[in-house]
Amino acid sequence: MLAAQQEALWGVWFEDQTHFPDASQWTPTTDHPVLNNATQQLQSYCAGSTTLFDLPINTLMGTPFQQQVWRSIAKIPFGTTCTYSHIAQDIGKPKAVRAVANAIARNRWMIVLPCHRVVGSQGQLTGYAAGLERKSALLQFESRT
Repeated sequence: MLAAQQEALWGVWFEDQTHFPDASQWTPTTDHPVLNNATQQLQSYCAGSTTLFDLPINTLMGTPFQQQVWRSIAKIPFGTTCTYSHIAQDIGKPKAVRAVANAIARNRWMIVLPCHRVVGSQGQLTGYAAGLERKSALLQFESRT
């Protein structure tokens, strides 16, 4: 599910994931330029023809700390992974690994902000709001593309 507010992408979710929003009051549309652009870019990603997203994202609903974490995960290159500890170091808070994990869990832009590329300290798959099977599938997909 995709959502936008005015000129920015407000979220990208898998319907059965943790933290899925209550969309019962949202107005469905097929002609919103941000949503159409996001749909096109996600389709290109799934087809293996793009590895980057160029979308306006509204991160203002997050705390300043969450925004730092989300900016950091946005920099993880396609087909690679990094650890929660790496993200904590990248934002200048090396002891905040658990807080980083909590901020990543609140990422509402699945795939677009690639939190699936963040793994545990030994490379193990840990926490993913859309489920570890999806996380594994996304990482396998990116390693083949």
